[in-house]
Amino acid sequence: MHKRTALKLIAACAVSAGAAGLFSACSEQKPAFVSIDLTGATYAKNFELTDHHGQVRHLPDFAGKVVVLFFGYTQCPDVCPTAMVELASIKTALGKDGERLQGLFVSIDPERDTPEVLKAYMGNFDPSFLALTTSPAKLAELAKDFKVYYKKVEGKTPTSYTMDHSAGSYVYDAKGQLRLFTRYGSAPQGLTADIQQLLKEAS
Repeated sequence: MHKRTALKLIAACAVSAGAAGLFSACSEQKPAFVSIDLTGATYAKNFELTDHHGQVRHLPDFAGKVVVLFFGYTQCPDVCPTAMVELASIKTALGKDGERLQGLFVSIDPERDTPEVLKAYMGNFDPSFLALTTSPAKLAELAKDFKVYYKKVEGKTPTSYTMDHSAGSYVYDAKGQLRLFTRYGSAPQGLTADIQQLLKEAS
């Protein structure tokens, strides 16, 4: 092989190797989350809901914080309170960074979950967490946008019904971008690590 041709071939190989290394380095920088990565999702981008203090809220109100949003109802016997207890424990585990975590509880039972009921319910978990509600019609629209399932299951009396519903939480980064979905029953340590990673991104 001609010397000049050989040198060109070696140089081309070096460039290719460098490019491969560059792409590899870029791929390594992509966060590896324990929860389901929804980065780039085009749904569940915002909401207009009223909190248990009577204030209308939108997702941008919580800019600068990682938001964990859960759909449930106050008379839920197990899943909802467990999810909120775990979120409160995660906030504690974050230490000082816990101030940058916002828990949101969206009621799927506006018929029974009045502001007073919601305020008392949230007091069981963390004073900074907010319960949010809206009208039945707007709730149906919101659930469709957030791909959330819920259904009223009649009880023995008109007020003893229960609610079937999706069990999981959406996680938004400090810029208000939907990033993760964590299923109910997942180890809280995993979500804690994911939230720490999102907070680190925002630093």
